[in-house]
Amino acid sequence: MSEPTVFLTNEQVEFYHREGYLVIDNVAPLQEIARMREIYDDLFANRVGRQEGNQFDLAGTDDDDEEASLPQILGPSRYAPELKQAQCVTNALAIAKQLLGAEAASTGDHAILKPPFHGASTPWHQDEAYWSPDWDYNSFSLWLPLQDATVENGCLQFVPRSHKLDVLPHHSINNDPRIHGLEVDDADLTTVVACPIRAGSCTVHHNRTLHYAGPNNSPTPRRAYIMGFSCPGVRRTIPRTFPWNEAKQTPRQERAARAVASVESLP
Repeated sequence: MSEPTVFLTNEQVEFYHREGYLVIDNVAPLQEIARMREIYDDLFANRVGRQEGNQFDLAGTDDDDEEASLPQILGPSRYAPELKQAQCVTNALAIAKQLLGAEAASTGDHAILKPPFHGASTPWHQDEAYWSPDWDYNSFSLWLPLQDATVENGCLQFVPRSHKLDVLPHHSINNDPRIHGLEVDDADLTTVVACPIRAGSCTVHHNRTLHYAGPNNSPTPRRAYIMGFSCPGVRRTIPRTFPWNEAKQTPRQERAARAVASVESLP
């Protein structure tokens, strides 16, 4: 494992905790980004993980005969282990320990692709809305674009200080339980900040920070590699439910269930 090359200032740490997001420059060298981009494109082109439910259309009904408008891969480093050796992974863990504490550890990675001209928007949401309601979390997502991220191609946008809110009510995109992606029911968007960044830089956002990425209206793919980090969760003493997740009936879930059943049936 390489040594970290990124160290946050006190001002950056304070900004993250106050605003719920942070922009960090130069977490990955451009040569590494170019190599990651090749791996990334191969994973999507070969539809890796689809049969296990790990590649799917985040914004659509995920039909086999339709081109995905917002394809996602869960755990791309399981299919391309060389991603785990990247300098950006070392830097990301160092950032996590500075922002979350010494117990911070990786919770996995995923990749979201917005195809040129028809890559769908990622609606306003909080990441925690996807997770188990039984726990309280201290975590963040580090969002690394593999090309310059602009408003035109779908950079991240945030509502500052929204991480101080509870988890707001969400619903499946288009209120269609076949669609995996979530959208917040209602939110105050009067203070939105867009964060265009160069390839090799990243944004970090808290698990409750409201965020959004617009559609890709550019002629090139918008590639984002996302790494999650968290301290150990704390089981809640006051129960809560996320009915929007309980209502889901997605093709992704069906494929994942079939894959598990197939493995369990092996002698």
